[in-house]
Amino acid sequence: MGHTIIGLNAHFNNMKRAFTLLELIIVIVIIGILAVLGLTQYTKVTEKGRSAEARAMMGEIRTIQTSYYLQNGAYATSYSALGLSPPASCASTHYFFYGLATGNSGYCDSGAYVYCRRCTAGGKPPDYAGTQYTLRLCIDDGDWASDSGY
Repeated sequence: MGHTIIGLNAHFNNMKRAFTLLELIIVIVIIGILAVLGLTQYTKVTEKGRSAEARAMMGEIRTIQTSYYLQNGAYATSYSALGLSPPASCASTHYFFYGLATGNSGYCDSGAYVYCRRCTAGGKPPDYAGTQYTLRLCIDDGDWASDSGY
């Protein structure tokens, strides 16, 4: 009997240790789940950063527009009057385009506001067809308004 146990010990010592197929599949599934969660969070963070950039640009435009109003008694109707040239249409280098609105818009008390729209065409995420992502900043009181997504 002692000889049999020694033979088994020798047999187990000679076996190579390795992962089973089931263990490998479980590890791959866990890595996949973590990758999906990481990608989702990364997308949210980058979109939040793009939105923050748009808000900063709009705040700067509001400040310049307020100065223009104090000097001229009316809001500027174009960026050229303000000496600015933000993107007025979607371009490959920008994620937003900007505009000025005056008159009775229903959004702001004075009717004057700065808006920006998210460029979603041309492969820029999020690529949701038919959805407008718009931010608005009232010139007079600094109130923010937004459509879908912001």
